[in-house]
Amino acid sequence: MTLQLVLGLVAVAVSVVAWGVFVAAVLKQIKIIRLGQPDGTRMGPFVPRMKTMIVEFVAHTRMAKFRSVAPWHWMVMWGFLIGSAVLFEAYGEVFDPHFHWPIIGTWSVWLLLIELLGLGTVVGGVALAIIRQRNHPRRADRVSRFQGSDFKSAYFVEAVVIIEGVGILMVKAFKQSSGLEVAPLWTSFVTQPLAQILPAAPIWVSVMALVKLLSGMIWLIVVGRNLTMGVAWHRFSAFFNIYFKREDDGGVALGALKPMMSGGKVLDLEEADPDKDVFGVGKVEDFTWKGVLDFSTCTECGRCQSQCPAWNTGKPLSPKLVITQLRDHMYAKAPYLLAGGSRDMAGDEVGLTEDKYEDYKKRLESIDVLAMAESERPLVGGPDELGVIDPEVLWSCTTCGACVEQCPVDIEHVDHIVDMRRYQVLIESNFPSELGGMFKNLENKGNPWGQNSKDRLAWTEGLEFEVPVFDGELGDAEYLFWVGCAGAYEDRAKKTTRAVAELLHTAGVKYTVLGPEETCTGDPARRAGNEFLFQMLAQQNVEVLNSVFEDRPAGQRKIVVTCAHCFNTLANEYPQVGGTYEVVHHTQLLNKLVRERRLVPVAPVTEDVTYHDPCYLGRHNKVYEAPRELIGASGAKLREMPRHEERSMCCGAGGARMWMEERIGKRINVDRVDEALSTAPSKIATGCPFCRVMLTDGVTARQADGQAGAHVEVVDVAQMLLESVKRGTEKQDTPTDEVPTGTPLPDQDKSKV
Repeated sequence: MTLQLVLGLVAVAVSVVAWGVFVAAVLKQIKIIRLGQPDGTRMGPFVPRMKTMIVEFVAHTRMAKFRSVAPWHWMVMWGFLIGSAVLFEAYGEVFDPHFHWPIIGTWSVWLLLIELLGLGTVVGGVALAIIRQRNHPRRADRVSRFQGSDFKSAYFVEAVVIIEGVGILMVKAFKQSSGLEVAPLWTSFVTQPLAQILPAAPIWVSVMALVKLLSGMIWLIVVGRNLTMGVAWHRFSAFFNIYFKREDDGGVALGALKPMMSGGKVLDLEEADPDKDVFGVGKVEDFTWKGVLDFSTCTECGRCQSQCPAWNTGKPLSPKLVITQLRDHMYAKAPYLLAGGSRDMAGDEVGLTEDKYEDYKKRLESIDVLAMAESERPLVGGPDELGVIDPEVLWSCTTCGACVEQCPVDIEHVDHIVDMRRYQVLIESNFPSELGGMFKNLENKGNPWGQNSKDRLAWTEGLEFEVPVFDGELGDAEYLFWVGCAGAYEDRAKKTTRAVAELLHTAGVKYTVLGPEETCTGDPARRAGNEFLFQMLAQQNVEVLNSVFEDRPAGQRKIVVTCAHCFNTLANEYPQVGGTYEVVHHTQLLNKLVRERRLVPVAPVTEDVTYHDPCYLGRHNKVYEAPRELIGASGAKLREMPRHEERSMCCGAGGARMWMEERIGKRINVDRVDEALSTAPSKIATGCPFCRVMLTDGVTARQADGQAGAHVEVVDVAQMLLESVKRGTEKQDTPTDEVPTGTPLPDQDKSKV
């Protein structure tokens, strides 16, 4: 009895300290998260957000994207959630071995649940530790998704999980060996056989209950003292991060970019005040509170990193490390910010001043030296500047969205990266030199190459029919055919434009094109961070489009596009600036026409074809089936690449990377082409001109070094369909190594749309 009393008092004493440390840490973390900018778009509606949160954690819908991990994590998660009730039961057991919860404590179903929780927690914890070991960077180097993760914290958490599971089972087993609990075998299929070899010693129930308790209390103390231990804190913050995700319908933060915001409101660039408003993110406190919550929730699982095209080709960018570096910086700088510190764009202190705070000196003394030093670091800067995020990291992103798609706790990497780019472009004027020419061409000529608008109809030359051009009246045209800059000016993309026009003509679809009135949608400018230029182009286009569709009701304002980037921008981002249209990708429309028998493939393309999913068609907009069905309709045999559909590897063109040279690591487009060639195709098909250019250049490079046959070519899905519909009489594409780029760029350089 004395020993049990001592054990109980030890448990209570440690618990008081542990819970005190933990609650204080939670309150501090909430204060730090609230340092971020306001964002009122996350507050509702309640029902769909709550439904999304429940579905994601109960069914592990996002975790299940890595099926080898999901079941083990699911066991550990439920062991933590429901096992908490078993943990609190230990407070009674340390004092009295006979203790159990009233009513349910002897219920057979409860006893079975405890058995399953204890067993699942042990098995799940061991499995996760093994998975971490098998994927350790010392074995796999950069291939390991755990490269850069905090292994000590992870092993500590997994050890506590296993100890708690063992504690649950051992308490139950000793209760049975001591005759304190009688349960049928089906509720105790592990603990009952174990009880047969354990001594009848009630004191051991209290001892194991203390072990169970202390493991949890030590965990609370360690976690409470380490606010940046994401692998532990995500147990709590993940629920909130999922609930407050950008899309209330449960979708991930892809498609449209988040508008540039300041003070919780969408920033009106015409009325913005540089002295008061926030232009993008120039300091870590410029992120919204949801951004800080994102940083706090990262578990360092590395799923984003494993899917990142930049990381997988030797670039310095890892989405995981971007998030953890921002997290570490935010929490290190927090004491300075909590004391009222703030710096202007020139780096001068404007927050902690004598005229602003009566207790100025007291506030200043509350900030430790490390926090003050952290406050002086630029958010983006090279090693010499001690920047938090290196410029090479920031500008390596293709905004493909693979990181966002894979993250099990709904972190919004792309929005954060683009927000930092916005500040660098709009305020610092600090961006890769190649983008300067692109920005100038977009501003002066309305297209990335600086071509004349009068040449936007050059692709129509040589067609056997007249392409209708908008002349002020839509007439009976069902669709506006948005050709796009690539489709109008880039030689290879023109082939896609011509093929689509021929197919629409053959199917009897009434359409019209804008011709010289068309301007770049602004996608490359926006993803490069030049929000001002994007707004200018978007508003210009919306004005034109709204005048075109002036007499058409909302449901009949139809646009068909061949470019995945134009598709995404017109459909998802133009509503932000007053333009709402029904936008379809050409593969969707053509597939509809085939299904309706308005296009009839008659000569099968009997070739082996692999299909590359464009990021902005697939991952960003979930269009996967239409292009594949068209490939099947054309008679070709589809050979899928290992990475396809939602896990498709980027071609390297997005995020304005099309206009930036790759100077580090392997070229992303060559890496993707190598994967395509592994399927032994005669054709590599795609549905985006950006992808077509990048893949063509990759194939050309591999043909030059003898790793690809001269017969391999890159085509758009529309060209394959046209070949089949026209009985194979159309002249096939020139081999990729003979296709002129139409873009005046240096030799050895990738062609850039």
